[in-house]
Amino acid sequence: MASITLTDLGKVYTGGTRAVGGVNIDIADGEMIVLVGPSGCGKSTLLRMVAGLETISEGTVKIGDRVVNNVEPADRDIAMVFQNYALYPHMTVRQNLAYGLKNRRTPRAEIDRRVDEAAAILQIGPFLDRKPRALSGGQRQRVAMGRAIVREPAAFLFDEPLSNLDAKLRVQMRLEIRELQRRLRTTSLYVTHDQLEAMTLADRLVVLNGGRVEQIGTPIEVYRRPASAFVAGFIGSPAMNLIPARAVPHLPGSAHAGLIGIRPEDLTPATDGQIEMTISAIEELGAQRLVHGRVNGELLTVTLPPGAPLPETLRLTTPPKALHLFDATTGQRIGQNLP
Repeated sequence: MASITLTDLGKVYTGGTRAVGGVNIDIADGEMIVLVGPSGCGKSTLLRMVAGLETISEGTVKIGDRVVNNVEPADRDIAMVFQNYALYPHMTVRQNLAYGLKNRRTPRAEIDRRVDEAAAILQIGPFLDRKPRALSGGQRQRVAMGRAIVREPAAFLFDEPLSNLDAKLRVQMRLEIRELQRRLRTTSLYVTHDQLEAMTLADRLVVLNGGRVEQIGTPIEVYRRPASAFVAGFIGSPAMNLIPARAVPHLPGSAHAGLIGIRPEDLTPATDGQIEMTISAIEELGAQRLVHGRVNGELLTVTLPPGAPLPETLRLTTPPKALHLFDATTGQRIGQNLP
């Protein structure tokens, strides 16, 4: 295992298009870092630079104590897991797992040990003699992870590995990946556009926007104290309400911020509430309901428990400590707010 250090890392394509700029991340030995952000934010490009599949325009990538900018992918001591599995269809599961080790002239006894150990960890022992076409999507993804595990690399790199799975299987697989990473304690860099997946898996999140880092922190830190309006609106489901301060002039901080952020779960019905919302739609989700409406023309979402019918107009209150203040021009956080 090894740490990974990215210093002033940048990628500029021919023609001057900048995909990644000035990224600095220190990934500790055994840590799982998740790169999260919308499509086109540079997260996959960043991962591919670490892997050696994209050339580096600026800065350095260090794995352990070695700068690997000019080191071939095969010599970086990393293993990748892709979204498309990349299994050899004509080989059995056992042959797929052993293929890379065989090419490296690993002794047969060592290959067998590593394959059997990976199969036991991933519970794919009964499928070792099957070919990929005889496996489900989840089983194929386990084989793809097994192929990475047998390498016993310094680091795992995951490029949206669950994108091709259905919703229920994605939940199961992300829990399995997290359990596996904690068990192996292998340094891991994981890319996803799914913020719920990111929150579930990460020791720390790196939120990217336009090729640059918006915030680095534990999932709960990023959720409770988003560094910018972009992070506030991206992390959380349902997303944080971001309302122009002029629309809620009676809330604390309205005179000092351009945008006020309120999590839907931090709004509570109250007869003397400062916020008056006209309800436009209600989503019944079983354990909770999402109530959507407008406040002075601005959209607002409230998370409420299921219950009695609601009036057309709902008065709401929120504790001052639950308010997030952002600058209207820069989008950056103002003040401390939540502890």
